[in-house]
Amino acid sequence: MTAYWINTFIAIHDEAKLARYIDLAGPAMRAAGGVFLARGNPVHVLEGRSALRTTVIRFDSADEAVAAYHSPAYQAALAELGDGAERDIRIVNAADESA
Repeated sequence: MTAYWINTFIAIHDEAKLARYIDLAGPAMRAAGGVFLARGNPVHVLEGRSALRTTVIRFDSADEAVAAYHSPAYQAALAELGDGAERDIRIVNAADESA
């Protein structure tokens, strides 16, 4: 079942670390089978406090998304980010359209 990786930044502490993370994380996600559907700052924030960067990536399955997180390439991206930002990451399954 298709799954979506949703990454929402809560705080950015170091723009340089974030830039290095972005340079590495994108290729790591694509190499792991991810397809970027949306990324950037929200156009509107209707509820909640974070108006920072959000990313949505489609994977063929939740297991594939989790494997992408644990991949050596993505772990290298995380090492570059370090304490440069605080984020929430969720992986959710696609809605069953037949329901």
